[in-house]
Amino acid sequence: MLKRIAVNDLQLGMFICEFCGSWMEHPFWKTKFLLTDTSDLQTIKSSGIKELWIDVAKGADLGAVPGKSEEEVERETDALLLSAAKAASTEKTSLADEIATAATLCAKAKEAVIEMFSDARMGKAIQVEEARALVEDISNSVLRQPHALISLARLKTADEYTYMHSVAVCALMIALARQLNLNEDMVREAGFAGLLHDIGKVGIPLKVLNKPGKLTDDEFAIVKSHPDVGAKILIESYDVSPMVLDVCLHHHEKVDGTGYPHGLKGDTISLYAKMGAVCDVYDAITSNRPYKKGWSPADSIRKMAEWSKGHFDEAIFQAFVKTVGIYPTGSLVRLESGRLAVVVEQNEKSLLTPTVKVFFSAKSKMPIIQETLDLAKLQGKEKIIGRESPDDWGFKNLDVLWSGLG
Repeated sequence: MLKRIAVNDLQLGMFICEFCGSWMEHPFWKTKFLLTDTSDLQTIKSSGIKELWIDVAKGADLGAVPGKSEEEVERETDALLLSAAKAASTEKTSLADEIATAATLCAKAKEAVIEMFSDARMGKAIQVEEARALVEDISNSVLRQPHALISLARLKTADEYTYMHSVAVCALMIALARQLNLNEDMVREAGFAGLLHDIGKVGIPLKVLNKPGKLTDDEFAIVKSHPDVGAKILIESYDVSPMVLDVCLHHHEKVDGTGYPHGLKGDTISLYAKMGAVCDVYDAITSNRPYKKGWSPADSIRKMAEWSKGHFDEAIFQAFVKTVGIYPTGSLVRLESGRLAVVVEQNEKSLLTPTVKVFFSAKSKMPIIQETLDLAKLQGKEKIIGRESPDDWGFKNLDVLWSGLG
């Protein structure tokens, strides 16, 4: 039986199943193991992670340790996500119409960011105007159809992560800024901050940045130095605004004060750094890394909701859920009819009734004729009853279904 407990209640002999937080926040490359090492216990308690899941059937429970069951956590998470379910209606280009344009832009953006990081690594100044032109192109694509480029940027390989992560966070920052009704100048500045937020990773040795196994304490400290490294690069080399510098330096801060590098808390963290924190984590945990496969979009949103309190600003996280959806594009879902479907487009009026493409019967465990359904138009005759894991069903490339890109 799984049980979620506070890190302060963690003891040797317990079987850890999952940390409640992004895997970027701790040095463990695996999350399922029996805790037998005192040094591991101290590392976990000092990591900033507040809660974690243990399996009391595989390790100690010690009876008196308080915690929450899977059912209790599920109810809390549902309530939090449903509170964001009402979204404003705006006219957008269809996902299908924007996909090809966004795919071309992703390829262009990757090359531009590779060049930008290469220049920074060699101590050269990046071409700020070229970077801003790229942000403008991304902004226009997101304005036409926010989910096309955001979803495509998620489909990065582990080798592409460092570069495409910057593109994805740029697009997410732009979409979130518009959801928060910021003016267009600040929307683009937020996008520029997203593009440059991880520039400090050019100072991290690649053997550490791409290490497939557990990081040593010294290696983890090196990785956590990238905000300071990035801020130093921006101050010395580039003509950027204080807001862009702030996001670079503080996108790993948490509202409860357990983040880094400065342990800022609550309102001492700027609006834009709080936005950067949410966007950075979402893309990080949905992306494949050398040491871990990314979570599915729907699982990622739910996991972020589970540990959002203390990590993210509540209002900004709610706006982010409205931005990407409770079932983001590319999510595998189960319908009331027993069919499995992939979410292909969001419904701007209701996060609970996206457009989906059915393709498989969960009852017969066989493929079925593909059909696109606008759940909003079915008026309750068909609805999503839960999310599913592609790995559990052995589905290898569901992204072809929503993107149309082979």
